[in-house]
Amino acid sequence: MAHFLLKVTALFGLVLTTLLLDQPLFAQEGSNFPPPAVAPKVIASKVKGTIKVDGKLLEPEWKMAEPTVDFFRLEPRQGGEYNYRTDVRVIFDEKNLYVGVFCADSVGKKGTRVQDLRRDFDGGENDIFMVQLDPQNLKQYCVSYQTTPYGNQKDLQAFNDSNRDNEWNSLWSVRTHRTDSGYFAEFAIPFKSLRYEEVEPGTSASWGITFSRLARRDYERTVFPAIPQSFSPYRMTYAAQLVGIELPKPSTNVRIEPFMLYQLDEVKENGNKTGDGAFKMGGDIKWAINPNSVLDLTFNTDFAQAEVDRAVNNLERFNIFFPERRQFFLENSGIWAGAGGQSIVPFFSRTIGLQGNFNAEPAKINAGGRYTMRNEDQAIAGMYINQAGSNNSAAANFMVGRYLQNYGKENNIGIMVTHRLDEKSETLNTKQNNNTTVTLDGFIRPTDEWSVSYMLSGSRDNSNDSLGVAGTLFAGRNTNKYYVGWESKFVSEDYNPEMGFVYQKNVIEHNPGGYYIWRPKKIPWIRRLDPGAFINFYHDYTNPKKFQQARIYLFPIYLFFTDGSFLQYAIFPTWQNINFDFAPLGIPIPQGQYYYTRQQVNFYTDRSAKVSLSGSINWGGFYNGQRSTLEGGIRVAPIPHASFTLDYERNQLNNLGVNKENLSTHLTTIGSRFALNPRIQLSAFYQYNTFDDRGRWNVRASWEYRPLSFIYLVFNDTKIDALEKPYQEQQFIGKVTFLKQF
Repeated sequence: MAHFLLKVTALFGLVLTTLLLDQPLFAQEGSNFPPPAVAPKVIASKVKGTIKVDGKLLEPEWKMAEPTVDFFRLEPRQGGEYNYRTDVRVIFDEKNLYVGVFCADSVGKKGTRVQDLRRDFDGGENDIFMVQLDPQNLKQYCVSYQTTPYGNQKDLQAFNDSNRDNEWNSLWSVRTHRTDSGYFAEFAIPFKSLRYEEVEPGTSASWGITFSRLARRDYERTVFPAIPQSFSPYRMTYAAQLVGIELPKPSTNVRIEPFMLYQLDEVKENGNKTGDGAFKMGGDIKWAINPNSVLDLTFNTDFAQAEVDRAVNNLERFNIFFPERRQFFLENSGIWAGAGGQSIVPFFSRTIGLQGNFNAEPAKINAGGRYTMRNEDQAIAGMYINQAGSNNSAAANFMVGRYLQNYGKENNIGIMVTHRLDEKSETLNTKQNNNTTVTLDGFIRPTDEWSVSYMLSGSRDNSNDSLGVAGTLFAGRNTNKYYVGWESKFVSEDYNPEMGFVYQKNVIEHNPGGYYIWRPKKIPWIRRLDPGAFINFYHDYTNPKKFQQARIYLFPIYLFFTDGSFLQYAIFPTWQNINFDFAPLGIPIPQGQYYYTRQQVNFYTDRSAKVSLSGSINWGGFYNGQRSTLEGGIRVAPIPHASFTLDYERNQLNNLGVNKENLSTHLTTIGSRFALNPRIQLSAFYQYNTFDDRGRWNVRASWEYRPLSFIYLVFNDTKIDALEKPYQEQQFIGKVTFLKQF
């Protein structure tokens, strides 16, 4: 069977290579176009008066600024006439860059589509206007500032139009104003919040800039300047040049963010109740040494307000990746090797601040620092964190260093070193231990459609003097008509990044695949149909002839409708070789080889509507038994100020495992969100998992009383009924943060 699958993978690779090389096959209609030889210009005007950021654009300086109106349509069809006109103007003063926008809509307020007022909203569900800036003209990096007609904020960092830091937060403000003919948006972005190249005194700067708008009612996405449909507005090689900016004189650029916190923990166990309250102070300091270099310091760090992870029932043989949610570690996280990946990540910041492993209790972070320097040629970064010891783990020191060299138009190569030092502990009777990784990685974009990335990482652990290696190689071509790509990964048995994450050890994986993109001109209710296939083939690293598992993912129906709804039908022929102890959800699987086929149908309705539905059913064989998984969800958002969600997942396992067991699990999640405005919000969710009879509450109130200064009230409750005696843990948190920029 393994030999047959190797042949299938090789044949797929041959077909894939033919498609990659035979470019004219797909290039006749709707093909990509290169960036213009001379970038269009956006002219910024200097302000003489005072700008009040109220979303109304009433100052005369706005009327005198040169408008940008020549947008290009990306969706639902590339090019041609579009329905929603957008007018953008840029001005500046000594402190801020201002972007003023009018987004015309003939229906006015009635046509607005906004699901909720949270920060870092979902981009595909709302009316959005967004501006991307590349102040260093790197062409490989940008920051994006986005808003909706209700003025909620989203900001992110994008790297090579391939991975994004969606949780990154910048200091800026925006206000909006809705009318019967559309909506206004007024952005104020402090120069101190941007990292830019210095210019000679008396000369003006020139930055890369793009604009984009999504009119969600008709899913019409427009962009300035013109960018092919297969790319995003973050593809800064197509950017216009923002000219005429007179940068402020260099000055002290220090941002301090102290906090005060009170936390009360209560535990009910064996009929006893224990509690402990603690007052805590700490904070962060950000010093922009110059426009290219930033030093971040953190003291007595706390992440009590970070959102908690949702429960997951894992039925696969791989480790589950939970993304980072803590703000200090999200800043510039895309610069590290492996950023954006979820399989092999040599530096994964979630290993910091935990006692032992990912599921352990939080550990105190005493202090830390991070230095980042980025210019058009290179990037240098380093971070050090000191973690306090506890009753469960020794004190630890985390260090990571990074150097990245840019070359050509959109290429880079880098090296990264991590080092973790766990100190000796007399209390725990543990010795000092060192763990180090060295990683070489790079990104190549030989043409606008091609992307190639690679990574090779080695680890050494002092505890057993083991050496291990891991790596990835990816090549893909993305056009308006199709996508094809191949990714291979490998992890040796001894690869052990104590500051990183790996999905599995002793594995080699190959993942070729692709899909065709069909956009029917005569069926207006279909936006695109993407039928295709991917193959996942796994075998041992130590013995490459030893097959582990394989799966073919065939999706003849992968359909996006013009209103934003979606439908998929897929089939999964699967081969498994279980030669190790494996017990999904506690059911031991007998060792042996298995073949089974699974099928899946999933859908979601228009997510911008006041009521939206989602659902999935997955059924078929599962090792030596049967498995069916049913998921369903409903969201009701009658107004942007209130939304309610209900999600349900049911796993039914029949005749599975050594003892031919049957098992049903039910995972139910209820959520709600209320907002007085984008700055005052209350959210709550309750989740109950029948697998371990665990119920969990999380209630979170926040008030952003000034930009990036918050008051938080948080309540967490976890109760487990499956134990002989019920266990309950409750947590009450009050936290105040204050941000001041000098």
